[in-house]
Amino acid sequence: MMTEKTQPQKTSPEATNPFLTTGSHIGTVYKTGDMKRYIFKRRKDGLLVLNVENIEERLKIAAEFIAQFPADRVVIVARRLYGQLPARKFAEIIGAKALTGRFIPGTFSNKEHKKFIEPKVVLVTEPEADLQAIKEASIVRAPVVAFVSTNNSLRNVDLAIPMNNKGRKSLALAFYTLTREYLVKHKDIKNVDGFSLSPEDFEYKLATPTGEEDPVKQAIIEGRQLRRKRFGGHGRGKDDGDRPRMGRKGP
Repeated sequence: MMTEKTQPQKTSPEATNPFLTTGSHIGTVYKTGDMKRYIFKRRKDGLLVLNVENIEERLKIAAEFIAQFPADRVVIVARRLYGQLPARKFAEIIGAKALTGRFIPGTFSNKEHKKFIEPKVVLVTEPEADLQAIKEASIVRAPVVAFVSTNNSLRNVDLAIPMNNKGRKSLALAFYTLTREYLVKHKDIKNVDGFSLSPEDFEYKLATPTGEEDPVKQAIIEGRQLRRKRFGGHGRGKDDGDRPRMGRKGP
């Protein structure tokens, strides 16, 4: 009696590529002239899609570039909530400095500032939110590496990593990959198999449904309270997202 052979199921690329499963290739509905070269297509729902093949390649290039500088002169800037934990994790592992939350003007450019830092290279997680850090890095001639999405400007960005720089899981995977590749390039581990952490170790954890306060909502509430305190009303200042659009391209 003949038995029918079972055909092995094919695994789709979407199920095996972590940059696809985490949505690292998903951009916004907006695009800047700077980012056109990195865009693969626009989805039916209007969201722009970045070329996923570029992401890991650019992270490896960034790791090799950052590894050329003394670790204690590497500064990672992350104002947005989801980038703060992975930025601190990366900094902790390689011995760098993480500046999370609001970037205080003068940190790089004013030697009289009580928290003055003299960076050799600066990594930012979102050029629009971290604009002040980019400006000051340019003033002191420190190269800037940036996670950039479709809506970002590349002005004063020396090395762009096109990716979803707003997603919780995509940021965790990016910092995980960057850390792993940095340690290999820096010869702290022999190869990628020697890296014992996982992307989840770099991921900002949302509150579980136990009645705890949603950290995202809480951050929004705190931000509004801070704005009211600073501006005496409900207005928004430039530090709260009204960033000027800039046109000069970076690499």
